[in-house]
Amino acid sequence: MALGLRLEKTQRSPGLVLAGESLTLDLCGGIWLSAHRTLIVSDLHLEKGSAYAARTSQFLPPYDTRETLACLHEAVARHDPACVVALGDSFHDARGPERMEPGDRAMVAALQEGRDWVWIAGNHDAAVAEGVGGRYADVLRLGGLTLRHEPISGPAPGEIAGHLHPCGKVAMRGRAVRRRCFVGDDTRLVMPAFGAYAGGLNVRDRAFEPLFPNGFTAHLLGDGRVFSIGRTMLAKD
Repeated sequence: MALGLRLEKTQRSPGLVLAGESLTLDLCGGIWLSAHRTLIVSDLHLEKGSAYAARTSQFLPPYDTRETLACLHEAVARHDPACVVALGDSFHDARGPERMEPGDRAMVAALQEGRDWVWIAGNHDAAVAEGVGGRYADVLRLGGLTLRHEPISGPAPGEIAGHLHPCGKVAMRGRAVRRRCFVGDDTRLVMPAFGAYAGGLNVRDRAFEPLFPNGFTAHLLGDGRVFSIGRTMLAKD
């Protein structure tokens, strides 16, 4: 594979088949299920900046929610989904909705208008009170797929999860690139974090080993292209 550490601009998004369902890995970090007209995103971590300002001495510019919602708006405009599934940790904490600026809250309402919207409970926002529109669920089953926030231990055919914020690192000729990525095998898939301040965990970390005992492919989000790379070509941090 010739990355050249320069992720050239093309307009390709790889398609996968999982549990008999066709998935398109969108460059935004979401999954498009055309047969179900459903867009899946994970780990938005809205209001992370305001959470840090309220609880710690670390100040983060309070624009993460707006940036994340702007990226989500682009994906929704591109696909026009009938349903959007936010796969957990949509808010950085349970009080995140209370801290949202009126303009950001209005943007969420506009994104939800005319479509089904499902908030999957995550470990950060399991206790979020209703009041930001949409409906709430712990797990959602869609065709052959099971959508949840945290991947379960052991085999899980058809599982799509988030939580781990996977990133892949490729090193060549003394240089390296590190990008958010999808990671999966023939049976399950873990999504990248969508949020502007979400961060990421290297897919070579031990946390991924129990999920993919027979290896995996990482699908790195490049500049205009999603690159599919096998485990052996990925570097540790």
